Amino acid sequence: MIFLLFIMFNLENKSDISFGFTKINDAPVYVTAFFAFLAGMLCTVPLVLGLQKKKQAGDTPPPKQKNVRPKKPHARNGDYGVD
Repeated sequence: MIFLLFIMFNLENKSDISFGFTKINDAPVYVTAFFAFLAGMLCTVPLVLGLQKKKQAGDTPPPKQKNVRPKKPHARNGDYGVD
């Protein structure tokens, strides 16, 4: 919906696009925005699908456990081993 509004408001806006070796004159602004959006989607979709596939396969390592020293029993005489 937002993209359609963008197109409606920019139907008459045109710009020149240079690719270094060639130049497109008077290209509509919404066409360049559409191709940028499409390129972003083409880069994002495989990444997201790969992450979901990896998560479903169970490739995540188990959570790390903290090194916890065993607790020493306290002496009944009030000596807690603190120097």
